[in-house]
Amino acid sequence: MTLSEQDLRAAIDRELPGVRADLERLVRIPGIAFDGFDHGEIRRSAEAVADLLRGCGLEPVISHDAVIARRPGPPGSPTVMLYAHHDVQPAGDRALWSSDPFEPAERDGRLYGRGTADDKSGIMAHLAALRAFGDDLPVGVVVFVEGEEEYGSRSMPAILREHAGDLRADVIVIADSTNWDLGAPALTTSLRGEINCFVKVRTLRAAVHSGIYGGPAPDALTVLARLLATLHDADGTPAVAGLGGSGDAALDYPEDRYRRLAGVLDGVHLIGTGSVAGRLWAKPAISVLGITAPPAEGAPNAIVPTAKAKVSVRVPPGTDARTAWEAVRAHLERNVPWGAQASVTLEVIGQPERMPTTGPVVDAARAALRAAWEGTEPVDMGLGGSIPLVAQLRELYPDATILVTGAEDPYSSTHSPDESIDVSEFARICLAEALLLRNLAA
Repeated sequence: MTLSEQDLRAAIDRELPGVRADLERLVRIPGIAFDGFDHGEIRRSAEAVADLLRGCGLEPVISHDAVIARRPGPPGSPTVMLYAHHDVQPAGDRALWSSDPFEPAERDGRLYGRGTADDKSGIMAHLAALRAFGDDLPVGVVVFVEGEEEYGSRSMPAILREHAGDLRADVIVIADSTNWDLGAPALTTSLRGEINCFVKVRTLRAAVHSGIYGGPAPDALTVLARLLATLHDADGTPAVAGLGGSGDAALDYPEDRYRRLAGVLDGVHLIGTGSVAGRLWAKPAISVLGITAPPAEGAPNAIVPTAKAKVSVRVPPGTDARTAWEAVRAHLERNVPWGAQASVTLEVIGQPERMPTTGPVVDAARAALRAAWEGTEPVDMGLGGSIPLVAQLRELYPDATILVTGAEDPYSSTHSPDESIDVSEFARICLAEALLLRNLAA
């Protein structure tokens, strides 16, 4: 039996209280895959997801802290992969949160807590759709909930190698992105790639007295600062040759909106050239994420012998991430001042990607979003962030159509204090996913 749109609306309304309660249950688990955190919580998070899938009649397996479950559909129906991830970013300084990051709290129609947006809402949107259909699921599904996405998906090659057959699908739904605005749904149609690397410089065998030896001997912090400064031109455009990204983006992104959402301080100039959307989605970006050096408070009067920085590069669609990595490494090695010793090492790399904007699967997704948002037409938008899995899945399953959606919105503060989702928008994405499965069956 194929459920009507009215039936699905009623079913989602019926399931939403339980879906919300289970989302809160997941948010209470601080599953962080980064080194230095209790990895027992990641396993507890995986077990919680597996338990929720069992409640939907699936038989999940846990592999490298990822949860995988498959359920066949009616004869002749397509198989749809439903992807999300259950691991989260560290909370950071908890004093910056308005409430406990791992105790969900609703304020003014938003549910706050680490992972509410990224990406436990994605898990629960999948489960909401499965619960809405019950035993009448019109398509086959593969549920794939990763446990290391925020940590660079280090186990992904092994997972894909070991479970390639189990994960095979005709359509892949990646629920790990954002909508354009409150009340404005979107399909993410491009993703930048990612390079994280470390650059370490050394000038002395050990720290020495800055008065006795200062002058001729360069300190490593100054060397590092001068080297990092070569990564941008005077206007802030990335100065590394070979990163590509000469294109622009069609969607208008007003500068005042960007400044407000990014929290750019008054008087601070935006860097780079071209439209805001182009700089975010179609051009490279380089950021220094951290520096290892003596803290300013309490620093001794000694010349610093070594210093280290973590550099992030976002790679635009159309540029191979490996080529970009070689360009970044060559640039850093070539521009080290004063003959200082330097090493550049890769931490994480992920390819950029473009998703289809036409075709029957995309049409089915647009129709589902349009219905869930009461007739509002979804927009095609890029995402400046990275989901390296998309390129890996495209290589493994070249005939599958990949859709990138999500429950986030511009006010979700993803990866930041006070991460949240809008409760009513979350309800809409749950309905949209149920309608998408129905449309795909047709």
